[in-house]
Amino acid sequence: MRTVLLLTALALAATCRAQSADDFAAARAALRAGDTAAAAAAVDRLLAAKPSDERARFLKGVLLSEQGRTGEAFDVFFALTQDHPELAEPYNNIAVIYAGRGEYERAREALEAAIRANPEYATAYENLGDVHARLAARAYGKAIELDPANRSARAKLALARELPGAVPKPAVSAPPKPPAAPR
Repeated sequence: MRTVLLLTALALAATCRAQSADDFAAARAALRAGDTAAAAAAVDRLLAAKPSDERARFLKGVLLSEQGRTGEAFDVFFALTQDHPELAEPYNNIAVIYAGRGEYERAREALEAAIRANPEYATAYENLGDVHARLAARAYGKAIELDPANRSARAKLALARELPGAVPKPAVSAPPKPPAAPR
């Protein structure tokens, strides 16, 4: 009898994991296709089954961002940084939200936290460069405001504005990979 119960429990657990993987893949595919309703339904199923799943929570934040609900997305990403400070992606997406608000110093701090969490995270470095370019453009603009005859600052501002990252907003992270075995 114990063996039957154990086998049944193992089969149920495997089915739940497979369903979770299917829902996660469905949510990501729907989000990529722009079907936010289907993505939201799949994410909600994931979170109903496992509310603490960091991948599902992250995907929920991305979905909220895509829907323009940045305040709610920020809350999701912030909670993830509290629960999983080792994940770089939530910090990166917090930085994207800050940058979208023009809060470049806060964006810089969030990106530096992302890099501390994962020194190999190229997206955070690229976004940090974009934020620095915007901060530089602001500083050169202020220098020109204070000294309109400052040709050096004008030339530097022109160069800063030519940088691709000085105009478009930073890239949003992809959902984090499944957690590795405990360290």
